[in-house]
Amino acid sequence: MKGLTRELICLQAAKEIKEGMYVNLGIGVPTEVSNYIPEDMEVFLHTENGALNYGRILPEEEADHELVNAGNQPFSLKPGASFFCTADAFAMMRGGHIDITILGAFQVSEKGDLASWKRKEDVVGAPGGSMDLAYGAKRIIALMAEHTTRDRAPRLVKECSLPLTGKNVVDTIITNLAVIKVTPDGLLLTEVAPGVTVDKVQAHTEPKLIISPELKEMEF
Repeated sequence: MKGLTRELICLQAAKEIKEGMYVNLGIGVPTEVSNYIPEDMEVFLHTENGALNYGRILPEEEADHELVNAGNQPFSLKPGASFFCTADAFAMMRGGHIDITILGAFQVSEKGDLASWKRKEDVVGAPGGSMDLAYGAKRIIALMAEHTTRDRAPRLVKECSLPLTGKNVVDTIITNLAVIKVTPDGLLLTEVAPGVTVDKVQAHTEPKLIISPELKEMEF
């Protein structure tokens, strides 16, 4: 399925981050968003294993594997970076101190329900801190490298069939095909990837989409 590359998905997600925000990036594709935040923007990246104010993910030749995010990826440090225990990191999450969290998702429902920690084929899931983030962060962005599963089944569904991470928590969905907002009236299509039509997005989305009157093509 054509659409955005993994890198462009992360670049699109980075546009949602604004000056001065405290941001948590979930394991998987979301962690790579750190590489696309402008260097001159003051953003405080938080990780639940106990670090604040880190930067981009480092290549192996620059890596210090004692300084890693929750996905075990080595990162750079910004001036004023700090380290603390996991209990304090989770207190930040549960206390409402995170402005945005960007989480990977297996499914998102038209009501904003999020399923992100266990697939049908998984014997044991991996919730990590996702449930704390889903309810503790002020805004949740769900990131999907593919709009559908490998079997072309929709990931944006009327009702999630997978175990939930949180109910009514997702604000924005970014996939390789589109940017979609969760509203009280349903899923609002606001942007499409270059070369992708509204009909294509709808064909791979289970709920009926509401088309924004200000619908536009993503710009990079």
